[in-house]
Amino acid sequence: MNNHAHVPEWTLVSLRPRGQHAAMRRTARALGGQLLALSPWALRARDDAGTRSALVHALQADRVVFTSPAAVHAAARLGTLASPHPGPWLAVGAGTAAALHAHGAEAVRAPERMDSEGLLGLPELAHLQGQSVALVTAPGGRGLIAPTLEARGARLQRVDVYGRTPLRPAPRALQRLRRQPAPWVLALSSAEALAWAVAELPADLMARLRGSPMVVASERLAGLAEAEGFARIHVAQGPQPLQLAQAAHAVVTARAPD
Repeated sequence: MNNHAHVPEWTLVSLRPRGQHAAMRRTARALGGQLLALSPWALRARDDAGTRSALVHALQADRVVFTSPAAVHAAARLGTLASPHPGPWLAVGAGTAAALHAHGAEAVRAPERMDSEGLLGLPELAHLQGQSVALVTAPGGRGLIAPTLEARGARLQRVDVYGRTPLRPAPRALQRLRRQPAPWVLALSSAEALAWAVAELPADLMARLRGSPMVVASERLAGLAEAEGFARIHVAQGPQPLQLAQAAHAVVTARAPD
């Protein structure tokens, strides 16, 4: 295909953080689509003495859990991840594990099911009575992990190594979306992003999105989306941009003609 003559046949609406749409954009384009980015927030790594000190202590825990690639990259800015550590480091998914390996971490484990439930199903997190567990993360998000670890008896230490700065929908992006070719497919990998869309997007766009297909990263997100009035929900194989874009393309190509 001549990339200069690319005419999109469908639109993938991405709710990833600002600056994190590139991989999904490339995949959508390769599959005949076009991505429209609506970022709920921008990520800001923390770089203060208190966070740095807390992280040094946390990395010596019996178990260390990283909840996203962004958490890994922010932690790596605060200190080395290549030093020996007492026990396994656990990643919520393959992308987070790859980020840890890229920063020199060893003994990393990640679940096949790349979400909170999959992480909590790892045998390393099954019996935690008296064990120290560090959660390297950001404020908000993945609300299932911390209470479950505490319920299993872990001595939990949470370190927020980055934060989210909320964004308002850019008027230009909203106007672009209104002009994008149908069908639209909304990609969702975060409950917080869903809540943002429901609260912040104009009523006319939300009505169209609720009537459009949605691809989600997990069954849990599918349930949340259904509660918000979405009906055409499809669960992707995982939360990675490639998986979501491929799921969206499968939905589009399986569509019955209007």
